Amino acid sequence: DILVDGKVCDCDAVVTCQVGDPVPLQVKLTNWSKHSVGPFALTMMPYQDYQNGVHNYDLQDAITFVGSNTFYIDAVKPTKDSVYFGSLLFLYTGDFYLNIKFHEDNCSRELPLSWLCLPSVHIRATEPVA
Repeated sequence: DILVDGKVCDCDAVVTCQVGDPVPLQVKLTNWSKHSVGPFALTMMPYQDYQNGVHNYDLQDAITFVGSNTFYIDAVKPTKDSVYFGSLLFLYTGDFYLNIKFHEDNCSRELPLSWLCLPSVHIRATEPVA
């Protein structure tokens, strides 16, 4: 589950926020298997989609994380949750996306794609209301 500014995100919905206001993020990983899973690293990477096949991940002048954009997960027991919190701060207006990945923390081989990525979250940063 992914929550942006306290609202559950759907991959078809656009979350609107204001430039200059920290936007709280919450990612909850639930283990539905019969065995513990982990260790993992959860990484959140913002990008802009130019709608021509190009994704711009070089956004250090437009977005900053309050805290870290990577969280380490030792293990998640069967039927249990692991919840991670962070915040984004948008410095400019625009349409941005958040790519959220889980990958193995102890080797360079990534998990199968069905495990690896959650659907991208679409966030629209707008001018503050006067």
